[in-house]
Amino acid sequence: MDPKLLDILACPVCKSPLLRHRPTEELVCRADKLAFPVRDGMAMLLEEDARRLASDDPALAR
Repeated sequence: MDPKLLDILACPVCKSPLLRHRPTEELVCRADKLAFPVRDGMAMLLEEDARRLASDDPALAR
C-alpha cells in the first residue's frame, strides 16, 4: 500500500487516522477498535467489511 495514501486515509466511521498492521494486512482504527482488510493493495473501508478487535488484540498495540 502506498505510504502517501495511508497518510490521507481515515476511518469511515469516526474519521480517526488508520494505522497499518502489516502482519494481518489490515488498516486499524484504534478509536473504534476496527480492522479494515486490505485486498490486492486496496483498502476495504466499509464498516461491514471491518472486524471488531478485542481490547487485547495485537493489532491495537503500538
